[in-house]
Amino acid sequence: MTNPTAAMLVIGDEILSGRTRDANMHYLAGELTKQGITLAEVRVVPDVPEKIIGAVRALSAEYDSVFTSGGIGPTHDDITADCVAEAFGVHIDIRDDARALLQKHYDNAGQEFNAARQRMARIPDGATLIDNLVSVAPGFVVENVYVMAGVPSVFQAMVASVLPKLTGGAPLLSQTLRIERGEGEIAGPLAALAEEFSDLSIGSYPYQRNGVYGANVVVRGTDGARIDAAMARLSGLFA
Repeated sequence: MTNPTAAMLVIGDEILSGRTRDANMHYLAGELTKQGITLAEVRVVPDVPEKIIGAVRALSAEYDSVFTSGGIGPTHDDITADCVAEAFGVHIDIRDDARALLQKHYDNAGQEFNAARQRMARIPDGATLIDNLVSVAPGFVVENVYVMAGVPSVFQAMVASVLPKLTGGAPLLSQTLRIERGEGEIAGPLAALAEEFSDLSIGSYPYQRNGVYGANVVVRGTDGARIDAAMARLSGLFA
């Protein structure tokens, strides 16, 4: 049985400008792999409504789950919630349960729950809240789209809240063999091996170290016995 598929939509001018390095994709990919969900595509879009709306619609239609990162904070350029509502044609406004969570948080901190902070309580109609154990402001789920914060610690907390509720498949397993030969030398045998083990993913990742060319060949799949068999053949080819 094929594992469920997922896509990630990273939102923010700061990512595309290079000012901020995205760590959330790496984290999400690892967690989904453990859950048996295949992260099949990642897109990065600017803080432009039509770009976000179009990407949400396209990814939602193609994949089982979509995870967004960024753009749900209190500032004017945090437009993800509005764009997701627009993508699904639903109304958005401050919601009582989200407002209550934030009101209590800021009251306890002795801080004003001002208009900017109230923006984080704006939730599309019909959405389910995603818990945020780090900074309280919730994410939310609309249909198959999981809308989460861009701050890595908050994003990770939201992922931890969401993943147990998702149906996964067989966890993706992998083994690696380091071969101290150039890719041009190993490409032919690797292509034949990939054809023989077409149910597995076989990738070559080159390196150069101390003047020596080599490659880390990674074999991935969900069947441990098949991976063992492929690794045995691989080792025999380049012994």
